[in-house]
Amino acid sequence: MSIADDARRHGGPGAPVPVLLVHGARTSRTMWRRQLDVLARAGVPAAAVDLPGHGEHIEERFTLDGAVAALRGAVEDLGGRALVVGLSLGGYVAIEHRARHPEQSAGLVAASCSTPPQSRLRDAWAVAVRLIEGRPDHGARLNDLLVGLTLDAQAARDIAEGGYALEVMGDVLREVASVDTLGALARGTSPVWVVNGRWDHFRGWERSMVRSARSSGAPARLVVVPHARHLVSFDAPVPFARVLLEAAEAVTPRSSGAAPTPGPRPRAPRSSAR
Repeated sequence: MSIADDARRHGGPGAPVPVLLVHGARTSRTMWRRQLDVLARAGVPAAAVDLPGHGEHIEERFTLDGAVAALRGAVEDLGGRALVVGLSLGGYVAIEHRARHPEQSAGLVAASCSTPPQSRLRDAWAVAVRLIEGRPDHGARLNDLLVGLTLDAQAARDIAEGGYALEVMGDVLREVASVDTLGALARGTSPVWVVNGRWDHFRGWERSMVRSARSSGAPARLVVVPHARHLVSFDAPVPFARVLLEAAEAVTPRSSGAAPTPGPRPRAPRSSAR
């Protein structure tokens, strides 16, 4: 069955809950073009947002408060409640948004963000960022090389369309260090999907994240996508889109009024789910 068939097949009896997609560091909302297309074909209203310091807001400084405010405004534009999907930096921001504005959260898909922001590697990352961003091109040549080596042609076009925020990582590392990921997950009650590529180097806390979400009574699942790395939505766009369709279906209101829960195990990808 094709992803288009899946898109047409998914959909609950109630009005679909909108989906908000939140990009990773140095990218922009254009990275979500494939997913927006799939959701549109499924009849699910969706939008992607640019965080401060990125995309259309590249002239702004990135702050965590500003990023959460951007999500709050975007959800308001979608009707006041949404399934929020964040990848990497977007995942950390989405987790914080759910904790601060639980009334806006129909559910959370936190992808590629299962390492504590206070990791001991943070200081090494900060040094590397200063060296790269201090170059005359702010690391543009290195960025282009990595994109060419790791993404297919369509993904490279999509991620480049909104431009690259080549001088934002210092602010990102400083601001995200204040996030208490596990504590934030424990403060919400909407359903949570923790999604990682099997070969992602940011998987260290994935089980702890699920336990923290469940500690408040929230339904929570871990989905590990085979053959995918950190950029799981690019490495495995079809499996990742199917996870989004499952999550969107699960949070769609039922006519019986039953509370939404993470839906059935995705039929594809052949991902492990717990």
